[in-house]
Amino acid sequence: MLSARLLLVFVIILGGALWATEPRNDNSDYPARRITLIVPWTPGGPRDVLSRVIASHMSLILRQEVVVENIVGVGGLTASLRAKQAAPDGYTLLMGNTGTHAAAPALYPNLAYDPQIDFEPIGLVTTAPIVILGRRDFPAADLNGFVNYVEANSPKLDEGHAGVGSISFIACARLNHLLRATPRLVPYEGTVPLMDAVARGRIDYMCDTAINAAPQIHAGRVRAYGIAATSRSMTLPNVPTTKEGGLSEYELSVWYAMFVPKGVSSIVVEKLNDALSRTLDDKAVRDRLVELGGNVPDHKRRGPEALAELVRDEVNRWAAFIKSERLNVN
Repeated sequence: MLSARLLLVFVIILGGALWATEPRNDNSDYPARRITLIVPWTPGGPRDVLSRVIASHMSLILRQEVVVENIVGVGGLTASLRAKQAAPDGYTLLMGNTGTHAAAPALYPNLAYDPQIDFEPIGLVTTAPIVILGRRDFPAADLNGFVNYVEANSPKLDEGHAGVGSISFIACARLNHLLRATPRLVPYEGTVPLMDAVARGRIDYMCDTAINAAPQIHAGRVRAYGIAATSRSMTLPNVPTTKEGGLSEYELSVWYAMFVPKGVSSIVVEKLNDALSRTLDDKAVRDRLVELGGNVPDHKRRGPEALAELVRDEVNRWAAFIKSERLNVN
């Protein structure tokens, strides 16, 4: 009897030990190691800075380092594809945007990912209005003059963008549509070299977010003709709105949001969304986002469901425009 009891105890202990050593799949210990945030922009630019501000504060909340990995190419599509192909374990995040997750499906019918199927939405990070920019010696004193000059001379002008599908590309596509303009389109490998080209007078005009434009405007390197928002920006108070400048039909803001590959558990999604939302509630983070030219979304717009709805609506909206303009690149 004694040996039988000892055997039973041994079996119970052994079973407990085996259970303890089995991999846990309830994600209760997430995150247990470093997390990577893929960012589709060159290092050092304002959007990269924004991403690092978010990553740094999320690191404090999650108690694991969130490191930024810059993957540039094809207007953000290379970064998005890399994120899609990552393991669905919550250790690879993506900073997506209007270009990568709204306009891209219509621009690239053979796109290697589907924003609505291949990703789990985490939450909206920020929104930012578009600013119309020109070289410093562009022959127009204000937005009305800019519009008149572009309408009359567009075939002779160079408009730069950061790749087909990028925010700078789709934003100026909307502007050119309104002005019936047909400038020469000059692609650059990212908005940092693009902005530099405008500042050096190699490109006539471009369109980009207030986040990217603000530092260059403050430095006097480029000329801002109008901000496509309903009211002036706190960051750029001297830049008139497009409505003030007589181009009220051009109002356009873009968004930046966090995603993970499809298949990441709901527990991990909830933890990441909580960390992101708490980050956006931090006063220092909020002040920094506003300083960079972004707008902090309210709580009802930050959840995964709200972001999924935003992506769905934006995909449909941009598809209609891109189809009407025949901007398809495949």
